[in-house]
Amino acid sequence: MLTRLKVNGFKNLVDVDVRFSPFTCVAGANGVGKSNLFDAIRFLSALADRPLIEAAQVIRDEGGRGSDIRNLFHRVGDDYAPDMTFEAEMIIPKEGVDDLGQPAKAKGTFLCYKLRLRLLSTPETPISIQIVHEELQYVTVRTSEIPHHLHFPHSDEWRKSVIGQEKHGNNVEFLSTKPEANGTIIRQHYDGSPGKPYPRLASKLPRTVLSVATAAESPTVVLARREMQSWRLLQLEPAALRQSDELMVLETAPQIGTDGAHLAATLYRLARQDENTYSQIANQLADLLGDVRAINVDLDDKRELLTLLMTDKAGTTLPARSLSDGTLRFLALAAIKYDTQANGLICLEEPENGIHPQRIPAMLQLLQDIAVDAELPVEPGNPLRQVIVNTHSPSVVQEIPEESLLFVRRAEKVAGRSQRYQVARFACLSETWRATPPINMETIQLGDLLAYLASPSRAKKQDAKSSKQRVNDRRDVQELLHPSFGEPMTK
Repeated sequence: MLTRLKVNGFKNLVDVDVRFSPFTCVAGANGVGKSNLFDAIRFLSALADRPLIEAAQVIRDEGGRGSDIRNLFHRVGDDYAPDMTFEAEMIIPKEGVDDLGQPAKAKGTFLCYKLRLRLLSTPETPISIQIVHEELQYVTVRTSEIPHHLHFPHSDEWRKSVIGQEKHGNNVEFLSTKPEANGTIIRQHYDGSPGKPYPRLASKLPRTVLSVATAAESPTVVLARREMQSWRLLQLEPAALRQSDELMVLETAPQIGTDGAHLAATLYRLARQDENTYSQIANQLADLLGDVRAINVDLDDKRELLTLLMTDKAGTTLPARSLSDGTLRFLALAAIKYDTQANGLICLEEPENGIHPQRIPAMLQLLQDIAVDAELPVEPGNPLRQVIVNTHSPSVVQEIPEESLLFVRRAEKVAGRSQRYQVARFACLSETWRATPPINMETIQLGDLLAYLASPSRAKKQDAKSSKQRVNDRRDVQELLHPSFGEPMTK
């Protein structure tokens, strides 16, 4: 779970410091930096799994292509920033395995990863990226201080279920950087032990040290890597969602891919693990869409194919290829909700796309249900999952819990005396947890919020049982939309 991300020098993200909760919605106009924040998260995830250049090439540039890696660096005019830096605070799994299948157990689960990359670009050499600093350490040594780093609302039971209570010694480093006479050295410590660390010359590294750790040397680093590998951008494509799966896919314990692939195989696997899965997901879809009686996956033994089927209330059974895009998106997200193996961070751009406006509140509630409930301990029924969405839709912003909402806008800065450039600036609503000490995040002006709240009538909560206040329910918002709000009635 990603709890905080600081970015500097990546695209238009300059001096950005964002805190995340289990569910976060980032709202802003097109082109202000919402997708760049997702790209920064994806880039860190790719760096935990791939060589530097390959990780850079999978991230799109401003034109939607992964071509010139210089476009990942912040640019003012024709000049690129020499460095980009990342600092990610995260909660990692307590246990897992490395690439060789060896078990790993973390010494601590609340960690901070820091990375500085330098752009190498000269007329004589190809453009490349070099690591100049890499670090992984505990967020804090003292367990009693941990609540001061997790500012979003959560219970003591939840916190204790995800953060170990092990007492740590003086050495809290797993990866560290040290300048030496022959160059900068990245040191891999043997899981925080006082023994001699393993040194690597930074200028020769084709990939991060974190990406090659093994359980025998650094189990905590392995699990930090596993956490970062789980950060993914979900881009559900109708063609992938409609596709049948070959039976042999089941041998790999399939999960829904980032494009929606293997939906049929995932549902079939879930149903084999729990025979009530089909009925649970059908009931979820019935609540969301109405016209759903049953969900099933047909196994064709001759063709060795798995095909998703849905039966409506009239008794008509339809294959996945005949279902609407919105229905398939709902179905994929419902499957993720019931898949306890689907952990980690899910980023989703513009969840309102392809959804009827009346179904948007239901879609948002489903996304919140996918995220871990921070009031309950983490267990199989409440897996450690996180959801971050972005949007420019007023219909979405109005329905989001106020504490989950972040805004991003363009801000103009000046380099030197005359060179003007724009960066992304993030803000929150006043009187929410991000706006209070010690975070004191910048708050959005209500005038800037008005574009998202063009509602002709006073909003009402859709679910009377909900304890979360929506943006439209705030008194200051209602006073902005309806100046007479709260005034006593005159005879």
